[in-house]
Amino acid sequence: MTPQPHILVVDDEADIRASIADYLTLHGYSVATAEGGVAMRARVAERPPDLVVLDLRMPGEDGLSLSRWLRGTTQAGIVMLTALADPVDRVIGLEMGADDYMAKPFHPRELLARIRTVLRRVEGRARPAADASSRVRLGRGWLDFDTGTLVGDDGLAEQLAGTELDLLRAFARHPNRVLTRDDLLELAGSRTQDPFDRSIDIRINRIRRKIERDPADPQVIRTVRGTGYVFAPGKE
Repeated sequence: MTPQPHILVVDDEADIRASIADYLTLHGYSVATAEGGVAMRARVAERPPDLVVLDLRMPGEDGLSLSRWLRGTTQAGIVMLTALADPVDRVIGLEMGADDYMAKPFHPRELLARIRTVLRRVEGRARPAADASSRVRLGRGWLDFDTGTLVGDDGLAEQLAGTELDLLRAFARHPNRVLTRDDLLELAGSRTQDPFDRSIDIRINRIRRKIERDPADPQVIRTVRGTGYVFAPGKE
């Protein structure tokens, strides 16, 4: 029998931690909880999670630094919990490498749906893509799809966020083809999001800062005004 994915819930509010944990456990997941950064690192050391539900706004070490730490040390998917009244939180969460976000208050069933979507992408990243090379030249570096690692020409390696990797895999499978935001959401397995949501633009801007020699004048992932984006392999 395939073991159920292990999920770590990190939130400083005990009632939210407990309610999420109870709901996910009811649906068959293995769940651990943590009230902050120290406890989170301890739980990760005990058992690396497949996915982390992470509150953005917490006292002390907040979700931004914790997301950065998770992205640098684990392969876990990240679903960020953000404040409903502050859309900037969503932008910040995506900038820090979150795979998806939920605004508080939220319905547990929607959170479960988003968790399942991110877990499918995480599981898909563990298998090499059959129709895309496992190693692709991207501007000022090389991307290894098998490990999710971007290695620059300077030899420095960086682990990509899950959704960044999914988007780059979609581009690599469809070189020199204009992809709309809706295409990218479909190909990257993010259909729970609205194609008019600016999260795609945020993530592509983040990718450009990592691969383009001049992010202000992108040559590898180009904008097609009013339509979407196109990946031009071999361009620098």
